Amino acid sequence: MNKNTTFRFWILVSIVAISGFSQGMLLPLIAIIFEQDGVSSSLNGLHATGLYIGVLLASPFMEGPLRKFGYKPIILIGGLLVVSSLAFFPLWKSFWFWFVLRLLIGIGDQLLHFGTQTWITSSSPSEKLGRNIALYGLFFGIGFTVGPMMTRLLEVNETLPFIISCSISLVAWAFVWFLKNEFPESDKSGTSFFGTMKRFGLVFKYAWVAFLPPFGYGFLEASLNGNFPVYALRSGIEIGAVSIILPAFAAGSIVFQLPLGILSDRFGRKNILLIVMLAGFICFTAAGFLQNSVTGLLICFFIAGMLVGSTYSLGISFMADLLPKQLLPAGNLMVSIFFSFGSISGPFIGGLAIEHLKGASFFYVISTMLLFIFIALLIFRRTGAYQENPHSV
Repeated sequence: MNKNTTFRFWILVSIVAISGFSQGMLLPLIAIIFEQDGVSSSLNGLHATGLYIGVLLASPFMEGPLRKFGYKPIILIGGLLVVSSLAFFPLWKSFWFWFVLRLLIGIGDQLLHFGTQTWITSSSPSEKLGRNIALYGLFFGIGFTVGPMMTRLLEVNETLPFIISCSISLVAWAFVWFLKNEFPESDKSGTSFFGTMKRFGLVFKYAWVAFLPPFGYGFLEASLNGNFPVYALRSGIEIGAVSIILPAFAAGSIVFQLPLGILSDRFGRKNILLIVMLAGFICFTAAGFLQNSVTGLLICFFIAGMLVGSTYSLGISFMADLLPKQLLPAGNLMVSIFFSFGSISGPFIGGLAIEHLKGASFFYVISTMLLFIFIALLIFRRTGAYQENPHSV
């Protein structure tokens, strides 16, 4: 990469890190504030879906503006939405007002991720695609991991985390102005909503299997963060142990995100995904047998994080292998849509398993989901056009 391309890349992944930071902060921060105010757990959980609802509502309408105006304006609008929404949180403390702000942050974050993902996947050489997307996922993961630390500031002032997050996001947003705007490759279907729907159909036809790993990661991440603490407490595991076990998954994913991306460039995305999905199935099945051992769960979560913690970025790279560049904007949108579906369905299905099934059912739900994705990857064979890229086989 030349100097301009390198500068742009690091600006883009830095923006993603700040986005991860704000998302990672909001989830526990608002949950704690509402819990202290006596809001029921069900309403608290409903509120948390606002971000993902925003993603799903906005996704079908983003591709046309990206093709018409280019990457830079989309990222700037997304950043402005996030910054302004964070700034409004301290102004009025209301359940539904904060829900709307969360929904707007979901739309803004989706604009940020859609613009940065598509720009990176479109401009990265095939031999460095896995590495670049792994760095993208790594920076988001670091931001998402650091974000929850802001909850400690609640002891100082309830509005302080929002103000700090808003300020950091504003600084990152300002750097986007230094980038030169570019446009995705043109497509005959045009920039209309119906053109987007047509491209969605083509994308799903040729790359459906690449959306399963991001779905699985959304399912896994949301159910671990939303369901595991409840499951652990009901199983007699202490809160202190839960606070150690959960971060082990995130730590594992941060450690191995880049190595797995580089390995996927060398040995093929599908091959690496098959290995990590099967290993993830084994890890969570083992966690079911070791459900009463804090040490056993800690090891299982760390190893699982090392492997399946990279499935979102690997899914993006696999999708980029399967599609021509003119379909990458629609492909990146579908990655986000499937991730959001996984994030919404994971806690719901996990909650049902905890409520109605006995034993280690929570872990077996996750391991079964990973096994299904492994089988889908195993049976997938490319058909039709777009078979020229050697990295996906």
